Amino acid sequence: MGGLFYMVDDKMFLGIHFSKKMNTDLLMALIGEEVSEEALKMEGCHPIDFTGRLMKGYVFVDPDGYDLDTQLEKWIEYCEAFNPFAKSSKKKK
Repeated sequence: MGGLFYMVDDKMFLGIHFSKKMNTDLLMALIGEEVSEEALKMEGCHPIDFTGRLMKGYVFVDPDGYDLDTQLEKWIEYCEAFNPFAKSSKKKK
């Protein structure tokens, strides 16, 4: 995938992915399927499709959609709200 992603409680949370196709950094957020349906209506928000299949619950956001502190805070709030319901990435022993 390539990029920097922050984890919270052993779960993917929020990160930055450099898009070679768009030649820019995109915010990558795990916000859940329900919220992502609404978020995709927002300007600069796109579904994530690395392999031809959508990554449900994840979205990419163009820089214009996270450039201001208030915009970035909103994406962080979405991630925080979904985090308790996200699957843990922690390997089971």
